[in-house]
Amino acid sequence: MAFVSAASKIKNVVPLLDRVLIQRVKAQEKTASGIFIPEKAQEALNEGVVVAVGKGMLNKDGKHIPMELATGDRVLLPAFGGSPVKVAGEEFLLYRDSEILAKLTE
Repeated sequence: MAFVSAASKIKNVVPLLDRVLIQRVKAQEKTASGIFIPEKAQEALNEGVVVAVGKGMLNKDGKHIPMELATGDRVLLPAFGGSPVKVAGEEFLLYRDSEILAKLTE
């Protein structure tokens, strides 16, 4: 998978607390019949793959609340939000765990 090679490039980026680093899934560049779709006509997908996760939010007692997500999970992203992060020429998004809409299963 292309996401695994991207993860090896960004091992030095570790999200803090309840933050999650996500690489957005790229839209299809050509149709099933082989016709190439121009970049401007491609729709932005609201799906991504978790590349790195933080330790989790702290509760009142100072203990970490476990994260809902793990590296490699496919997730459904909100239409807006997330902080863009560029590492090694690739763009990633940084979200809080609570901002992720859903975890996708196959």
